[in-house]
Amino acid sequence: MIAGYMQNGQAEEALKLFCEMLLVGIEPDLYTYVSTLSSCAGLETLDHGEQVHAQIIKTGFGENLAMGNVLITLHAKHQNVVNARKIFDRMPTRDMVSWNAMIAGYTQNGHGDEVLQLIRQMQSAGMKLDFMFNQFTFASILRVCASLIIVKCGKEVHARIIKTGFEKDVFVGSALVDMYSKCGNIEDACRIFNEMPTQNLISWNAMIAGYAQNGYVEEALKSFIHMELQGMKPNQFTFTSVLKACATLTAMEHGRGIHAYIIKNGVQCDVFVGSALIDMYAKCENIEAAARIFESMPERNLVSWNAMIAGYVQNWHDEGALKIFCQMRQACVMADNFNLASILGACAGLAALGHGQQVHALIIKTGFDSDDWVGSALVDMYGKCGDMGSAREVFDETVQRDVVWWTVMIAAYAQHGHGMEALRLFEEMQSTGMKPDHITFVGVLSACSQEGLVNKGREYFHCMSQDYGIIPRVEHYACIVDLLGRAGCLDEAEKFIKEMPLECGSMVWQTLLVACRVHGNMELGKRVAENILEMEPEDPTTYGILSTIYTAAGRWEDVAKLQELMKSRGVEMEPGQSWIEVKSKVHKFVARDRSHPQTEEIYLKLEELTRQMKEAGYVPNTYFLMHEGEEKKNEWHF
Repeated sequence: MIAGYMQNGQAEEALKLFCEMLLVGIEPDLYTYVSTLSSCAGLETLDHGEQVHAQIIKTGFGENLAMGNVLITLHAKHQNVVNARKIFDRMPTRDMVSWNAMIAGYTQNGHGDEVLQLIRQMQSAGMKLDFMFNQFTFASILRVCASLIIVKCGKEVHARIIKTGFEKDVFVGSALVDMYSKCGNIEDACRIFNEMPTQNLISWNAMIAGYAQNGYVEEALKSFIHMELQGMKPNQFTFTSVLKACATLTAMEHGRGIHAYIIKNGVQCDVFVGSALIDMYAKCENIEAAARIFESMPERNLVSWNAMIAGYVQNWHDEGALKIFCQMRQACVMADNFNLASILGACAGLAALGHGQQVHALIIKTGFDSDDWVGSALVDMYGKCGDMGSAREVFDETVQRDVVWWTVMIAAYAQHGHGMEALRLFEEMQSTGMKPDHITFVGVLSACSQEGLVNKGREYFHCMSQDYGIIPRVEHYACIVDLLGRAGCLDEAEKFIKEMPLECGSMVWQTLLVACRVHGNMELGKRVAENILEMEPEDPTTYGILSTIYTAAGRWEDVAKLQELMKSRGVEMEPGQSWIEVKSKVHKFVARDRSHPQTEEIYLKLEELTRQMKEAGYVPNTYFLMHEGEEKKNEWHF
């Protein structure tokens, strides 16, 4: 009866019956103890299993082979792999079940290195692995190869699978598809999948996930459709992979269709499906839909919180990210490195130094200060908040720095006008043998631009491809245009754009347009603006810059025509925002803003500061703002 309960997954009933058996004075035999311990493996805690184990030791069954095997499984399933290994090592004799149980225990608990070490131990002992392993062992080892991304080891295991005749087993085949996919060998994964005599839900899930993970997102969606046509019902793992594919494609219409299908299949309450929906809508720039999914979730895990916070940051809703992070802390959910790096990005976006410092304290408290991802995010946050001292302090405290660390620090210096310091750091980076990437060169070229180092900028631009094999991207060309534009070499900048070997888009032309405004070159500015408006006729930035060029030249009729053109095209200028953080609260403002509760005090302080600035000899430059008769008015607002 106890065995029957155990085999049908009714662990609590099996344990109750065992206790009744002891109460009525019936002495359990070996078979009873094994069945009862197997039932305890299905319970939430290890306590009952340890009590039964104590009873076993008391009765003298502790050294039995079958008992040892089930005890290994019991402890491993409750994540106590250390005790499982102690039991394994104390066993006077071991059979195939013993080794397989230990391998499975290590695999389930993410101890991949120990699995490989155990296999080497078996080989050293002269064991014939082909006879020791079954389909479940092979699947466990393949999962280890997948998690450690060791394709060579995976291929060796694959060869043994073929030799032992398990290649047709659906369980092993699914594990092979998963292993090759996670090791980036999608062709072999696809071949094995197609050669499988039968395919089950696990096989389809492995193949769809493999396509999605390797960027073959359209194939993932096609496989999902093909799977349905074969009458296979998807589960939460299927939906998670398909939604990831939709997120990568930013295919919101497909995503909505999958969302409807999820509701139809009744898995919308699954925490992983909900998290995948949040991620999909956020990456498709529908943050409102993502927020609705998040709020409607009956339960949330760390993945859900991370998806929502990252979604807000990706869509420039940094205040929303901070709000969700505070809710997460109130819910006593422990942060991980991804979570902390994301929220530091929100602090950086808002230049909210106070919030960033609080997150830094949490990072130290939780021990994530040694994490590379979190550390580089800290440098970025301090840099974007203008606290270069703290940024450099975090940078200097780290001994092992990858290219991200160097790049973030160089970019921080370049962003805040410390161009020479950025270039010195780049030279130091090169001296360590660290190879820069394309993002590093954006910071380096920006530093050259700010310092007016035209020749040095050209030199770095050419060394990208010549010394490091990095093909310049649009952002690098924009940096060179900015470099030439700041130096007043406008004609050369225009020629440089026209000779670009790739489609430049509006960003590069807008860089030149800004230079035209600075140097008052109206004719070139007009040509450049026309190019931009052909590509993006509804971009308000271009109209705004061209308007200031006309204004500076006193071309009021052209300003009026431009405003009429904007009106006819439905283009509206969004007011620029500024913000300040006071006592960990962010206050936002726009021009002529009177919505703040302390408006009167703010404007009184502004008048006081304006008076003090004038007394100190400051004269505002209203060159780009002044309309006829408006000099005095614009001077005050400027």
